Amino acid sequence: MTAIKNIIKTHPIPIYFILVFIISWGAILIFVGPEGIPATKDQAMILGMAMLLGPTVTAILLTGLTSGKTGYRGLLSCLLRWKVKVRWYAVALLTAPLLTAAVLLVLSFFSTEFVPSILTSDDKATLVMMGIVGGLMVGLFEEIGWTGFAIPRMRLRYSIITTGLIVGLIWGAWHFLLFWENNSFSGVFPLALLLARLFSWLPAYRILMVWIYDRTESLLVVLFMHMGLVATLTIIDPVLTGRDLLTFILVRAAVLWFIVAVVNMASRGQLEKGRAG
Repeated sequence: MTAIKNIIKTHPIPIYFILVFIISWGAILIFVGPEGIPATKDQAMILGMAMLLGPTVTAILLTGLTSGKTGYRGLLSCLLRWKVKVRWYAVALLTAPLLTAAVLLVLSFFSTEFVPSILTSDDKATLVMMGIVGGLMVGLFEEIGWTGFAIPRMRLRYSIITTGLIVGLIWGAWHFLLFWENNSFSGVFPLALLLARLFSWLPAYRILMVWIYDRTESLLVVLFMHMGLVATLTIIDPVLTGRDLLTFILVRAAVLWFIVAVVNMASRGQLEKGRAG
């Protein structure tokens, strides 16, 4: 047991990421079996809930093995840190919905397909409730791991951009089973759509999340930023397919990367500097 602890303490980040995939994807296979992959739309919620086990279980397990009660107290303190400036709550909660609404507004001049889901829903109240409650649950279970365990340790060595990029790419790959469809590898366009979903905009959004955490040291604020994203995907994102979907994803990605560049310039390159920079 001591040898295992020493290995974990020496390589906590690689071990964390490996265990997240093993637990999340293993849970999916337990729930739906190999025949359930790729998943149908009816299975998407089950897969999503099963995946949430990975980041949380891994973070709790490794925190105990590496830091014991002190680590748990630190994690809880970070989660309950709510005394931060109001503007950070506003940035966390409004980045995703305002950005998405702006993208849809621009794209609506070119096609009538880019209509927010909330405007076409027959039960708007239920849709909003699902977005908020689902966002809180997803944000809590995921960020206890990504932000509660991995990111603070990575920031000791890497810059905000590098940390966000690494975690963002892994975050995207982690969603693979959720976005893999029967035709994803049948041609260039379906593959491009899959890759865009996983890797075009999630790293940029994660960089902003790391930046927010760096400025607030509050896991709670980052949780709200994740909630804002999930709520936006549920409430605002339109139901699109084919080229319209790819266009929407790529335009949102471009805007997010532009925001990352603006934040970096406004902070005089702080996103590119390490902790000591």
